[in-house]
Amino acid sequence: MDLREKFVLRASEPLRNMAELCREFGISRKTGYFWLSQFGRAGRAGLEDRSRRPRRVAGTSAEVVLRISELRRKHGFWGPKKLRALLITELGVAPSVKTIARITKRLGLAPIRAKRPPRNSVAREGGVLTAQKPNDVWTFDFKGWWRTGDGMRFEPLTVRDAASRFILLCVHSAETFAAVKQHCEQLFLQYGMPTTIRADNGPPFAASEALGGLSRLSAWWISLGIEVSFSRPGTPSDNGAHERMHGDIAFELQGQPGATRDEQQRIVDDWVRTFNHIRPHKTLNQQTPASVYKRSKRRMKNLEPRYPPDAIVTRVSARGRITLERHQYFVGVNLSGMRIGVRRKEGALHILFFDKDLGELKSTPQRVH
Repeated sequence: MDLREKFVLRASEPLRNMAELCREFGISRKTGYFWLSQFGRAGRAGLEDRSRRPRRVAGTSAEVVLRISELRRKHGFWGPKKLRALLITELGVAPSVKTIARITKRLGLAPIRAKRPPRNSVAREGGVLTAQKPNDVWTFDFKGWWRTGDGMRFEPLTVRDAASRFILLCVHSAETFAAVKQHCEQLFLQYGMPTTIRADNGPPFAASEALGGLSRLSAWWISLGIEVSFSRPGTPSDNGAHERMHGDIAFELQGQPGATRDEQQRIVDDWVRTFNHIRPHKTLNQQTPASVYKRSKRRMKNLEPRYPPDAIVTRVSARGRITLERHQYFVGVNLSGMRIGVRRKEGALHILFFDKDLGELKSTPQRVH
């Protein structure tokens, strides 16, 4: 075995005294740390005159040490728990978490830590949705944009299954009804439909000034039989797990943007594949999201709403109006083309949309001549 390779393997052993080891090999500590640094950056390629390696070194095989070094360089943001889970998947056995942490530290490959605000572990009443199984809840959001090397904005639409943590979509998209609807149609064809969609109160998911806060997008979701749940304004913790995933994207991808938007999308696609299929997750008992997620059996189809017998059923025009008793009322273009119910309640007109009471209609009627 080459002297340098023997040294770095010995130096990576837990509790090894660096000063004593350098004296044993007759080198300075500066030289010893330099060899470790070279090994950490390039593995065996960073050492000259390689030869055969021993099967085991003080209880940890040289093969495992080298694999830890390779995984750390490839996944620089992963901690020892994730590395250990991946080693067990690959090799069937692995050193302890503490041993892996000592080896990566000795090799100068300790994980990069993100500086994030502390998590709020106390969920306010009604704020957090619980998903018992895949497709109970999908969470939607737009990740804040960043610029690619050529100055173009890259703003991904992200969709995630709450139970399995599986990222269903992470793609640059316009924040418009047409663009997001097209992505949704592709998702529903590929993965089926969720029971509930959770989104924030911003466009295109919601429209704060509209009846029931419904946008064209959320009204369309409801017409497909999907329950829509909005997080509370100014409360990102209601969608906390999704926000933490956005934090991973910001920390791991934004610092080194792609040269173009297309290249950035390829980088994001690779990151998503790793996140779903390789990266173990603590909340999944170190399983990967892909091993937990199952496709939904619900298929996309438009539903016909049913309203109480005392409700007047009418269709909203393209201009967002309905006609009742020779009077026109404006209910909003977000419900254009939809069949709604109108019910008199305590002298006021209430708008029903599927199983939801969107509230009192306050628009001034205009007489139709």
